[in-house]
Amino acid sequence: DEEPDREATLEDLTCDSDGRIDTFIGNHRGTEKSLRVHSIEPGESYQLGIFLIGAYQEILGDMHNLFGDTNTVHVSLNEDGSLNYEQIIEGEDVTDVLDYVQFKGDELAGRVAGFLIASVEKGTLTQEEADDYLALYKEGLNGYTYLVKPPPA
Repeated sequence: DEEPDREATLEDLTCDSDGRIDTFIGNHRGTEKSLRVHSIEPGESYQLGIFLIGAYQEILGDMHNLFGDTNTVHVSLNEDGSLNYEQIIEGEDVTDVLDYVQFKGDELAGRVAGFLIASVEKGTLTQEEADDYLALYKEGLNGYTYLVKPPPA
């Protein structure tokens, strides 16, 4: 219920763009060079959704950038104006994407474990440090391929 009070352009972090979205649908069927947004208070986040773009990436299977399929939500509008979340589809994790290029997550984790065991034997790492590194590595293999904001502490 608040009027936007700032102008913004959007930086684009994909491999196939010029790096910036700076043309927006404006009033009276024109275009604008910036998007009107709200000021952000300290500690708040501001979320924007961009929908129905990049169809060719689906056709290519998203493998030109090795990020894999994104999380997807199918949403429709009910007659009363409320949203109906029809389906939530989880995107691929790192292991899924590595598999496309013939790398197996369990084999990679095994190789890392071997390096860590050797480091413990040499005395350059403690067993606790090695266990922590391996747990973090495995967590990364099972994680989402896109940057996600961690949940609040």
